[in-house]
Amino acid sequence: MSQAETCPREYLRRPDEELIQAIRAVKAQKGETITILGHHYQDAAIIALSDFIGDSFKLCRDAARASAKYIIFCGVRFMAESARVVARPDQVVQHPEATAGCPMADMADIEQVEEAWKILTAMQGERPQGRRRRIVPVTYMNSDVEIKAFCGRNGGVVCTSSNAARAFEWAWRRGETILFLPDEHLGVNTAVQSGMAPEDVLVWDPARPQQEERDERFATADLVVWKGYCHVHTHFTLDQVQRARAQYPGAHVIVHPECPREVVAAADSNGSTAAIVRRVAEAAPGETICIGTEINLVSRLARERPEVKIVPLSPSLCPNMARITLGSLLWCLECLGEAGAVRVDPEIARDALSALQRMLELS
Repeated sequence: MSQAETCPREYLRRPDEELIQAIRAVKAQKGETITILGHHYQDAAIIALSDFIGDSFKLCRDAARASAKYIIFCGVRFMAESARVVARPDQVVQHPEATAGCPMADMADIEQVEEAWKILTAMQGERPQGRRRRIVPVTYMNSDVEIKAFCGRNGGVVCTSSNAARAFEWAWRRGETILFLPDEHLGVNTAVQSGMAPEDVLVWDPARPQQEERDERFATADLVVWKGYCHVHTHFTLDQVQRARAQYPGAHVIVHPECPREVVAAADSNGSTAAIVRRVAEAAPGETICIGTEINLVSRLARERPEVKIVPLSPSLCPNMARITLGSLLWCLECLGEAGAVRVDPEIARDALSALQRMLELS
């Protein structure tokens, strides 16, 4: 993705109330020519100014359906990339902060993935029928656009935490082995949901491909997951779940499936960001819910439903989401079509679009 500009400092020095008024004025003036997409992990002030709010999957779908000429994406880099891929050619996607990336997405770069693919393909043994095992790549939405394009070129699919199990089923119908990128924990938790034992899932460490190449188990593995993780969700521990149960007897503990396996196993339920929002919306007054996900979302849900006791397992902030500010949002709005404009190579966009369209069809 090409996006070299960053927000000028003068926008960042202005008081929040002044920025909010200025943003509202631009929105009123421009009307339906602009759409602001806000991810659930954004600060409350950004959420209040967003036209559509959701997780990465919903916002990708909103971008694909948007009629506005200018789409301002308040989220991290891979989300803005995906919006650019699914948007119409005549639309402009803008990302308020070029440095708002995703560490987990960066844990799988295209060179590492292509090397792993080459090794795994060469390792696949002959089946009795005389044909080689087929590998199908599946990448989490939280990945670089080049990884999505890799999946598109190789008959794979993008998935979200809400449809990962369906994506696995889809991939297994087309091949014998899944290479899942880049989140180890979502991969393992989805495998267990699909009936696999955790110990049957093999983890590919991109830091030691030569060592993995010597491991014969990869030749017949049903599922190979990349050694990547989300630091927001690996923050949560089994001890935190146990302390929450002791402090809030009878509480419902729900966590994101990016959490480590032992945390998911100890919780009452797990689900995508959208599923967590839905569980809170359905909660009865007086219920207590302990949530293991990003703190901005947990705090907002607690404000929205004061009759339900909503507490975080432990505060865990996504600092990259926090890089999107009122100042950088106003910068995009005042420099429509220019500030933070997202560009994706047409060939990469074409291949990524095929994988993203398969994701949308699975939803």
